[in-house]
Amino acid sequence: MIIGDFREEYKRYRALGTKAMAQVGDEALNHLPFPDGNSIAVIVRHVSGNLVSRFTDLLTADGEKPNRNRDGEFADSAYTRAEVEAAWALGFDIVDRELAKLSDTDAGRTVSIRGVELTVHEALCRSIAHAASHVGQIVLIARMLAAHSWQTLSIPRGQSKAFNSDPMNERLARGKA
Repeated sequence: MIIGDFREEYKRYRALGTKAMAQVGDEALNHLPFPDGNSIAVIVRHVSGNLVSRFTDLLTADGEKPNRNRDGEFADSAYTRAEVEAAWALGFDIVDRELAKLSDTDAGRTVSIRGVELTVHEALCRSIAHAASHVGQIVLIARMLAAHSWQTLSIPRGQSKAFNSDPMNERLARGKA
């Protein structure tokens, strides 16, 4: 149940980011919201690089792999939608594949990230928080760029009471209907 819960949360954040990115044009993926800021494409590359590094050989190797080029993830370059989507899929696919191999008893095992020992549970909490913060950035940037064409990804304004009146809505929103 613990590992399954994490898998579901990663899927939820993956879907949220995917839905946000789908609402902007290809050129908007590379838009810098302010000087020295990060575009959606750069954030995606960073999230993907982090997930690939952390989850490759999760139980047997340090989560910060020597071949990871973290600084390169922030390179100022234009990326195609196909490149952005491929990076997004790569990161989240490896998470799902590696978590599928674990059981709840693995949550207490020890892993390391940059030489710091953590339980698998602690590492997953840290990782999901990191991914969620960056998905929030993606949603905010996409929301600003989509402007009036934006379709809400959560409960629309003024519709909380109606949403809350039917408990099935929460199950549908979490994909558990």
